[in-house]
Amino acid sequence: MAVSNVLFSDVESFLDSHPELFEDYLNRKGSPGMVEKWLKNHQESKGPAAAAAPAEPREKKGGRDGSWASRCDGLQRRASQKELRRTFARSKAINANRTYDEHVNSRAQEPLTSMRRRALLRKASSLPPTTAHILSALLESRVNIPQYPSTAVDFKYYLKEHSEREFFLELVKDISNDLDLTSLSYKILVFVCIMVDADRCSLFLVEGTGNKKTLVSKFFDVHAGTTVLPSMNSDEVQVPWGKGIIGYVAEHGETVNIPDAYQDRRFSDEIDKLTGYKTKSLLCMPIRNSDGEIIGVAQAINKTSSGELFAEDDEKVLQMYLPFCGIAISNAQLFAASRKEYDRSRALLEVVNDLFEEQTDLEKIVRKIMHRAQTLLKCERCSVQLLEDIESPVVKFTKSFELLSPKCSADTEGSFKDSMEKSSYSDWLINNSIAELVASTGLPVNISDAYQDPRFDAEADQFSDFHIRSVLCVPIWNSSHQIIGVAQVLNRLDGKPFDDADQRLFEAFVIFCGLGINNTIMYDQVKKSWAKQSVALDVLSYHATCSKTEVDKFKAANIPLVCELGIDKLSFDDFSLDVDAMITAALRMFMELGMVQKFKIDYETLCRWLLTVRKNYRMVLYHNWRHAFNVCQCMFAMLTTAGFQETLTELEILALIVGCVCHDLDHRGTNNAFQAKTGSALALLYGTSATLEHHHFNHAVMILQSEGHNIFSNLSSTEYSDLMQLLKQSILATDLTLYFENRNVFFELVSNGEYNWNVKAHRDMCRSMMMTACDLGAVTKPWEISRKVAELVTSEFFEQGDRERLELKLTPSAIFDRNRKDELPGLQLEWIDGICAPLYETLAKLNPKLLPMLDMIKANRAKWEELNKKRQHGQSVSAPTSPCSGDSTEPSGCTVAKTGSTPCCSGRNDGTPSKATS
Repeated sequence: MAVSNVLFSDVESFLDSHPELFEDYLNRKGSPGMVEKWLKNHQESKGPAAAAAPAEPREKKGGRDGSWASRCDGLQRRASQKELRRTFARSKAINANRTYDEHVNSRAQEPLTSMRRRALLRKASSLPPTTAHILSALLESRVNIPQYPSTAVDFKYYLKEHSEREFFLELVKDISNDLDLTSLSYKILVFVCIMVDADRCSLFLVEGTGNKKTLVSKFFDVHAGTTVLPSMNSDEVQVPWGKGIIGYVAEHGETVNIPDAYQDRRFSDEIDKLTGYKTKSLLCMPIRNSDGEIIGVAQAINKTSSGELFAEDDEKVLQMYLPFCGIAISNAQLFAASRKEYDRSRALLEVVNDLFEEQTDLEKIVRKIMHRAQTLLKCERCSVQLLEDIESPVVKFTKSFELLSPKCSADTEGSFKDSMEKSSYSDWLINNSIAELVASTGLPVNISDAYQDPRFDAEADQFSDFHIRSVLCVPIWNSSHQIIGVAQVLNRLDGKPFDDADQRLFEAFVIFCGLGINNTIMYDQVKKSWAKQSVALDVLSYHATCSKTEVDKFKAANIPLVCELGIDKLSFDDFSLDVDAMITAALRMFMELGMVQKFKIDYETLCRWLLTVRKNYRMVLYHNWRHAFNVCQCMFAMLTTAGFQETLTELEILALIVGCVCHDLDHRGTNNAFQAKTGSALALLYGTSATLEHHHFNHAVMILQSEGHNIFSNLSSTEYSDLMQLLKQSILATDLTLYFENRNVFFELVSNGEYNWNVKAHRDMCRSMMMTACDLGAVTKPWEISRKVAELVTSEFFEQGDRERLELKLTPSAIFDRNRKDELPGLQLEWIDGICAPLYETLAKLNPKLLPMLDMIKANRAKWEELNKKRQHGQSVSAPTSPCSGDSTEPSGCTVAKTGSTPCCSGRNDGTPSKATS
C-alpha cells in the first residue's frame, strides 16, 4: 500500500505544519484513556529540562489540563477545563474567585495575556447544589498577580519525609508570626495541601454575626505548587451559612470526608460535566478559635496520588494543625480589627479637630465633612443636604453639597460643587426620595442593592452617567435633637454594600458633623441678628417720625408756584431755599408732575412722608437732606425743562422722583469702602457690594411701611410691585460701581445712534444714567455754587480720612487726607474728565436740551484748571475737592472717592455749612 511508503518523520512534520488537523482528529477519535495516559507520562517527566526548552512544543511541559490549542509554531497545551470555565463564567457568573496554577515556573516565558488566561476559576465542588451559587464562583479575575518565589516549600517537603516533628513545628512557627490575614490564609492553604497531599485547597472564613453569617473565601484552589501570592483586590466567593458542604461543616462543626463526591446529594457535578475535571474526594473540617467558636472552614480536594482517598490519618493531622490555624487567624483578625478601629478613631478625632477649627464658613466645614466621610467609608460619592426650615413638617432642602471621589473622577478640581438650589441637584441624588425619607422619619437607610429597593428610581439611574449600587443615608441632628439635614454616601470603592460597622461609624461621624454644621449656622445667624439689631437700634435711636403739628403746618400752607421757586432751572441755586421751603418745593414738584392726581396720593400722607424722610437724613456735612432735595430738583428740571417727562411713563417718573428724595437716607458720612474696612454692621448685613445703597432703599421701604406714610397705598398690586422694582433700581443706580459697569454700553448706543426708547434694557440704562447725572449735578451749577459744594464734600471726606488714620491706623488716600489738600484741584480735573464730562456729553447727544449743563461743566473745569496751575506755581489756594458722593468705591482710573458731587447741601439741616475746609 502507498501508506507503507510514508515515513513517520514526514507525517510528524506534516502535523507540525497543520496542527489544526491533529486537533480535529483528536477531538473526534481521542478517548479519555489516551488523555490520562498522556498526562501521567508527562507529569512523571516534568523537571528542569522541561523549563529549559522553551522552543519545544508546549505539550512537552507537564500539567493536569489535557487539551491542546493550535499555534503557528506547532501544538501547544492549554488548560481546557479553565478555558471552558472562563467562557461559562463570563456569561453567567456574578461573584468571582481565583484559581492558582502550580506550574507557574514552567510558564515563565509565556506571554502576559496567556498567563492571565490561566489564572481562572476552578469549580467550587462544595458550594450549594444550585446553579446560582455555582455560577457565583466562576468569574475570571482581571487583576495582575504579584509573584514571589516559593523557596520554602521544597524544604517543608524535605522535613515531612525526614522528621514529622520538625515538619509540624515548622508549619506552626511559620503561621504564628504572621498577622496579615491575606498572607496567613495563603500560607495555611499551601501547608494543608502539603500535609494531606491534596491536589487543591480552599479556605472559607466566617463573616457577619447572628442570622447574617456568611462564608467568604478570597483564595480558592490553592495548592502546594503555587508560587504566587494572591492579590488583595481579588474577588471573593461567598457561601450562604448552612448551604452546601462548606455551609454544613460551618453550621454543624463536623468533619466531612467524602470518598466519592458524586454520591453526596450536596455536591453538584455541573462544572465537572462542563470542564471534564473529575472531583473524586473531599475533606472539609471546621477551624475554631481558642473559645471553640467556628471561624472558618478548610477544604481539601482530591489526593495527588491517583486513586487514593483522604484517610483517617489525614483527618487527625488536620485536627492537630487547624487549632493552631484558628489561633493565628483570630490573632490576625483581632489585629486587623484593632487597626481598623484605631484608624477610625483617629479619623473621628481629626473630624472633631476640623469641625471646631472652622465654624465660620458653612461651605468650608461641609467640604471637610465630605472629604472625611470618603476617607472613613471609602465610597465613590457623598453628599450633604441641609433643610430649609427645621421646624416645618414639609421636607424641603435649601442647599446641597456633593463630592466625587478622586478615584472615580480624573477632574478632582471640579468634583466639589458649591451649594445649589434644589432645582439644580445632580441626577445621582435619587430625586431626593431617600434623603427626604430619612429627613422625615429620622431613621437611617442602608440599601445594599439599590435596584432591588422600591424606594430607588432605577429608570432615572440608567440615564445617569453615575450608576448607584448601594446607599447609606443618615440624618444630621443638632444639639436640640432636631434634624437639620441628611448625609449620604454611595457605592463603596471595593464594590461591597455598606455593612453595620459602616453604618455605626457613619452615624457616630454625623453626630460631630451635626454639631459643627449647627454651630456654623448659628454663628451666621448670630452675626446677622447682631447686625440687624445694631442697625435697628442705631436707626431708632437717631430717627423719629415727624410730629402732627409739622404735618398740619405744611398741609395748610400755601405752596408757591414753580416759577416763584425757580426749581425748573438747570442752574438752580442749591442754597437758595431753607429747610421748610425745600419741603414746600418738594410738594410743588409732586403736584406739578401730576403724581398726586394720577396716583391718588393723599396730601396729608405726602406731607408726613416728606417730613419723616427729612428727619431720617443725618446731620452730616454733605450727604444730608439738602443734598437729597437738590438731587430731586435736578431730576425735576431734567423731566420738565429738558422734556424727559414726555418720554418716560408716569410710573417711571414717580420712581425717579421718590428715588432722588430717598437715595441717601440715613447716610453716615462715610463711603462703602469704609464700611467694608471697619466691618460695620451695615457691611455684615448687606455685604460689601453697594452696601449703603441697599441700606438707603431698605430704609425708604421702612418709612413707606410705617403707619400713615404709604404714599403708594392707592396703587394697584401690579403698579405697586412694578414701582418698588423701579425705585430699587433708581436708588442702587447711585452706586458708581454700577455706573461704570453700564456706561460704556450706554455711551456706544447713543454715539452710534442705536439707542431705542422702546427697548426695556435701553430705558433702564437711561434712567440709571439720569440718576447718576442728578447725583453728580453740583458740577453743572455756576462756579460759586459748585465750589461751595466741593468744600462741603471735602470736609466730609477729611473727617472719614481722620477716622481711618485714628481708628484703622491707615493712611487715607489723597481725597480723604487733609494733609494733602493742596492736591485736590488736580484730582478735581481728573474727576471731571474721567467721570462727569463723558456722562453729560452723552446725555446732551440724547437730549440737546441738556447742553447748558455741559457748558457749565466746561466753565467750571477752566476754573479748576486755573487753581491747579496756581498750585503748581506755589501759590496758595483754597482746597475744594471733587464733588463725589461717598457711597461707592473708588472708580478705577480716578483717585477721587466714589460718589460724585451732587447738589450741595449744608452741614446742618438748615442749609448752613457747619464746617468748611479752606
